[in-house]
Amino acid sequence: MQSETQTENSISFDEFKSQVLEDYKIAVTSRECSLLGRREVLTGKAKFGIFGDGKEVPQLAMAKAFKNGDFRSGYYRDQTFMMAINELTPEQFFAGLYADTNIENEPMSGGRQMGGHFMTHSLDEKGEWKNLMEQKNSSADISPTAGQMPRLLGLAQASKIYRNVDGIQAEKFSDNGNEVAWGTIGNASTSEGHFWETINAAGVLQVPMVMNVWDDEYGISVHAKHQTTKENISEILKGFQRDRDNEGFEILVVEGWNYPALVDAYEKASQIARKEHCPVLIHVIELTQPQGHSTSGSHERYKSEERLKWEKEHDCNLKFREWMIENDFATSEQLDELEKEIKKEIRGAKHKAWTAYLKPALKKQKELVKLLENAAQASSNANFINAIKKEVAGNKEPFKKDLVSAARKTLRFLIGSESTEKNDILNWLNDFSEQAYDDYASHLYIKEDTQVEVLPTYEDNAEEVDARIILRDNFDAIFNKYPQTLIFGEDSGEIGDVNQGLEGLQKKYGKFRVSDTGIREATILGQGIGMSMRGLRPIAEIQYLDYVMYCLQGMSDDLATVHYRTKGKQKAPLIVRTRGHRLEGIWHSGSQMGGMLNLLRGMYVLVPRNMTKAAGFYNNLLELDTPAMVIECLNGYRLKEKLPTNLGELKTPIGVTETVKEGNDITLVSYGSTLRIVEEVARELNEVDIDAEVIDVQSLLPFDINHDIVKSVEKTNRLLVIDEDVPGGASAYILQKILDEQNAYRFLDSKPQTLTAKEHRPAYGTDGDYFSKPSAEDIFEKIYAIMHESNPSKYPKLR
Repeated sequence: MQSETQTENSISFDEFKSQVLEDYKIAVTSRECSLLGRREVLTGKAKFGIFGDGKEVPQLAMAKAFKNGDFRSGYYRDQTFMMAINELTPEQFFAGLYADTNIENEPMSGGRQMGGHFMTHSLDEKGEWKNLMEQKNSSADISPTAGQMPRLLGLAQASKIYRNVDGIQAEKFSDNGNEVAWGTIGNASTSEGHFWETINAAGVLQVPMVMNVWDDEYGISVHAKHQTTKENISEILKGFQRDRDNEGFEILVVEGWNYPALVDAYEKASQIARKEHCPVLIHVIELTQPQGHSTSGSHERYKSEERLKWEKEHDCNLKFREWMIENDFATSEQLDELEKEIKKEIRGAKHKAWTAYLKPALKKQKELVKLLENAAQASSNANFINAIKKEVAGNKEPFKKDLVSAARKTLRFLIGSESTEKNDILNWLNDFSEQAYDDYASHLYIKEDTQVEVLPTYEDNAEEVDARIILRDNFDAIFNKYPQTLIFGEDSGEIGDVNQGLEGLQKKYGKFRVSDTGIREATILGQGIGMSMRGLRPIAEIQYLDYVMYCLQGMSDDLATVHYRTKGKQKAPLIVRTRGHRLEGIWHSGSQMGGMLNLLRGMYVLVPRNMTKAAGFYNNLLELDTPAMVIECLNGYRLKEKLPTNLGELKTPIGVTETVKEGNDITLVSYGSTLRIVEEVARELNEVDIDAEVIDVQSLLPFDINHDIVKSVEKTNRLLVIDEDVPGGASAYILQKILDEQNAYRFLDSKPQTLTAKEHRPAYGTDGDYFSKPSAEDIFEKIYAIMHESNPSKYPKLR
């Protein structure tokens, strides 16, 4: 495998010949991995295979131009590239195919993603940043087509920021912005909106990005004529070509089987992007896919005889081989011998990977067989247990699930037994469960102290100001304190956001740190993901919570899973700022919280009731590493709040509730804008002798980590969750947490209930809000009805 490579112009012919032979060895190695990998899937050892065969030679050229500090954001066929930069061995390739959960054996994801998904490790064993300038970097892949594109934009923009913003400690992350972000995508996936949005944004921002399109004329079984206008992505992107008077893209087209032309093209692209911060598109044409799209089908079903014949003749490895022989780099006999040796090596690597994968299960199998034997000897159900033991012992290649399943089934035959043998099996299962958590469930969230609280402080005669002023001045303190922090979004820059929470800050801190973007939520999020993966602390502003829908795929599939799918080897501490909750109208009602809670596990979802609380969340998050979304109350910017004296320092704890009013009769749980209505109702309830306790959730993910709500329910014995989401949305989530996790059912004297918005989105206007979402009267009457049921004589029926 090669490390730093040199161009043909700077070395002797013998040295160049050696590099060419090494490149060919990598190409053949990668191809053999693909061929053997497919067979492993068909035998059942692996569940699915999607390989990089047919794309080997252009990836070798890309690797030559790829430097330390650069980043890749790719798709699942880049195995040759990863091998060429010394970040993937054949043994690791097969470990990924088998889903080996040992991160040492399978460093691409610890078995959490199917083979073909690649990454490098940005964090050390302590979770701290490594020096990314001392290694070649790959952001962790995802499967959704074109999903890698928005992140690519941010990886490239980081270089722009490092080049143009002073005061950032950049030693581990950048050399004056000379790093390039390299993207790869299949030609068919250029039909996705994420591709077009990213291409346009990169042209506007002028970032050092090289976009590679691997074009084999098909998307799964569908030909390019059904995918792309004119069947040619570079042809229809000609309008993006830069010229003397206009910025844009440099567009290069090169045959995927032409090794010297590819090397030249990639060197040119690298120089342009690095030096000029101009994005480059490389359209790699005339590629093939020798085994079809994946192991789920055969390409003979949809390709013509003529196409199959052409692909065989234009296979990039074959053409590379022919070019080497024609130019006296090697003889046919020498290459035959080399290929024979490589095949043997790959078979050996496959065997080693499978042996390593089986080793933990075989060890556990041996332990379990002994435990089952002991249990059978001590049980009246020996025949049944021995049957299970025989099946376990006879399994030569056991999966972990086979062993756990057998142990659990055995317990059914030990019901009523309190024997040592049963306890041994239980202990074995508990140990296995602990290991399974580490293998399959760990690292969803970064382990960090979220409960730090710094209360706001006030002058004795504190001024009451529009709440937006508190946000603005807090952001001012943040940007002054953290030079690596920046914010961007629609209307965020020149006018200081639509609610003036950033008023005047662009003028003070410059357009690179407080900036406007186009209307393109998916790549606003992508900018944040990519920059946060390179050591910056971005705040991506999505103008309204409703518009988060445009970037929800990236938040769910990419941002929320970064730490989990890399098993703690990468992080993206992005803050997403948005505003929502009660307003008027279907498209700006902003309370689709149930959907967010289902899709954004791995992120914090924070719902402050006012701007002081929101400011505290931002201050806290900037000292943490888990990505988060902060939802400010859309109708709260003009409400009056006291102006704290410690803006930039105050902190709202994450995952901690706040009791905003104590009471003894019923526990009311809510958040955001609705919380203010609940507070108002709680005061009105005093008039009818109902003393309500009001709890502000504050944080939905994580939720009440100290279990304070159950303490309230133990006192009041009644519970009502009030929420402006649809029935079964966030209210159901909150209720499940309180009842299932906190076991509050033990203290209830009345049925726990929820009060939510209607099933539909809110209608427009003041009346629309009143009749669509919980009103003060709705809340009052619901609580009164609960109390009437409990004590009808004290609380006669209201209606």
